Amino acid sequence: MDSDSRHLLIPEVDHEIINPGPMNIQFDSSDLRSKRPFYIEPTNIVNVNDVIQRVSDHASAMNKRIHYYSRLTAPADKALIAPDHVVPAPEECYVYSPLGSAYKLQSYTGGHGKNTSLVTIFMIWNTMMGTSILSIPWGIKQAGFTTGMCVIMLMGILTLYCCYRVVKSRAMIYFIHHINDTDAVLSTNDSNPVICPSAGSGDHPDNSSMIFYANDTGLQQFEKWWNKSKTVPFYLIGLLLPLLNFKSPSFFSKFNILGTVSVLYLIFLVTFKAIRLGFHLEFHWFMQTEYFVPEIRFQFPQLTGVLTLAFFIHNCIITLLKNNKNQENNVRDLSIAYMLVTLTYLYIGVLVFASFPSPPLTKDCIEQNFLDNFPSSDILSFIARIFLLFQMMTVYPLLGYLARVQLLGHVFGDIYPSIFHVLILNLIIVGAGVIMACFYPNIGGIIRYSGAACGLAFVFIYPSLIYIISLHQEDRLTWPKLIFHIFIIILGLANLIVQFFM
Repeated sequence: MDSDSRHLLIPEVDHEIINPGPMNIQFDSSDLRSKRPFYIEPTNIVNVNDVIQRVSDHASAMNKRIHYYSRLTAPADKALIAPDHVVPAPEECYVYSPLGSAYKLQSYTGGHGKNTSLVTIFMIWNTMMGTSILSIPWGIKQAGFTTGMCVIMLMGILTLYCCYRVVKSRAMIYFIHHINDTDAVLSTNDSNPVICPSAGSGDHPDNSSMIFYANDTGLQQFEKWWNKSKTVPFYLIGLLLPLLNFKSPSFFSKFNILGTVSVLYLIFLVTFKAIRLGFHLEFHWFMQTEYFVPEIRFQFPQLTGVLTLAFFIHNCIITLLKNNKNQENNVRDLSIAYMLVTLTYLYIGVLVFASFPSPPLTKDCIEQNFLDNFPSSDILSFIARIFLLFQMMTVYPLLGYLARVQLLGHVFGDIYPSIFHVLILNLIIVGAGVIMACFYPNIGGIIRYSGAACGLAFVFIYPSLIYIISLHQEDRLTWPKLIFHIFIIILGLANLIVQFFM
């Protein structure tokens, strides 16, 4: 038993001669290393506030040893359980990434935090809300009013269940718009203009009541220098590229409250505009009229793609819930948060769709970013764009930092090897965004493609597979459960494939 309590890894020995007694035996340094019980290559530790660190050899060996114990028998068999001396101490707990990084658990408290249920619920609500909310009205237009509302509720339930499976898996397996020369403006009253940006292209039948500003020289000059797909993306390079080069993003994480303020302001904006514009609805189940879309449209998968990203929180839900003071309320708090998110999407989508002035504009004029339906001279929508810009300025560096950690940390062993390496990576990241903004400035399309692709893995496949595997290992897998979770995976795959045919 004394040998079990010793360190698994002996200290580094720089001597070439080891004296065991009266005899001198010479060892080659490579031979000495090969005699260790475990030889663990250094692994990157990711710490947001500090430079990259290394996992200790002892902790890495402990991790390997626990994996060895777990393979000796099935999880349901309690005959072989890792003894206490094999389990790492709390300060030596890491979460190991498939990319070779290890995330050290800070302030480990055994899974219990200090956040109340109310704080936890609004943390999840704030984290899940993003720019996808701008495309919800467009998605409802694509699906049809009635179909759109049903799809939002059904996708909310489905993604909630998959997120529930993620939570339970812990216990099973150790843009800015301008008015250009072709934009059409209709003033329903003097203070609430609504525009149909694509009306000048001839896609919509009635342009007789539209007012054009093609003779305004000042406006034309403005359009020349402020074009959302030709000039604005290049202006943003000068704004965002320097922010990506910060060594630590902890400064930006303090401004996450802007996300909540942005969503609350959007709710106020939509409510105010709906009161001023009123509701404009007609119900035609399958027939499209001049100004209204049918209640059921076969383009509804475009909405499911958007919603997959809109409801996506599965990759960080465990981290959010582990800080909940009452761990037994995790499922309840998660369900309440998803209900609030679903109601928010329904509120924004239904009010924008219902209050859109039809006639004289057709519902098909609803843009992928509903803020584009307000002219640049609209002060309230301009303020909303400012809020969203500042929100992007705080979130974008965080996302860039995560990419730096995963790529540079894995390839070079250092998340900040030099300013040259970081600048090259950031130029690639910003360049990809600029290319998309110049050649495919369609926020709804980007969201639905990325949502369906990422959701296939993180929302549909991984949670279902983990559940199936765990049940199989415990001999509790039944045919109804297997068929149901395979059906979820098929839905995710179909959701991705159908996006390319819409």
